[in-house]
Amino acid sequence: MPATKGRTNRNRTASRQSRPFTLWREVLTAYAAPALTAGVAGVATGQQDLAVAACTSIAGTSALVAFLIGTWLRNGGQPRRWTITTPRVALTTALVITAAGAAALLGWFTAQWLPAHTPIPATPWLERLRIDLPVSAALATTIVTLRWRTTPTSAA
Repeated sequence: MPATKGRTNRNRTASRQSRPFTLWREVLTAYAAPALTAGVAGVATGQQDLAVAACTSIAGTSALVAFLIGTWLRNGGQPRRWTITTPRVALTTALVITAAGAAALLGWFTAQWLPAHTPIPATPWLERLRIDLPVSAALATTIVTLRWRTTPTSAA
């Protein structure tokens, strides 16, 4: 019985350790999670625009931001020293503010400036981008940064 207990404890410890940070897996998750949750919410509440946005602007922004932040954090497999030594909350906050701010500017540009200066008409779909882009960017940045900081390869 004691030999079995020792193996069980080792198996539990091994299963608690997180997988190494794999960019393609993070990007796929960053797309699938909001697409499924927002899509189901849109269908359940009868909001067709939310169901469509779930697979386009919401999930697409999340996947793109996860790719950009993940690539930047990995820096070719050699993380920057300050990204490892900076407290996790401070690093995550700085990256979230940067990514959400850039996404908010892009959402504003797309919703306001584009219809005013091009033949593209102002539509409710364009207005959604003002909210969808920064929220998606903030969530994806938070998850990818925290996930990257908790993996064994990021501490190298």
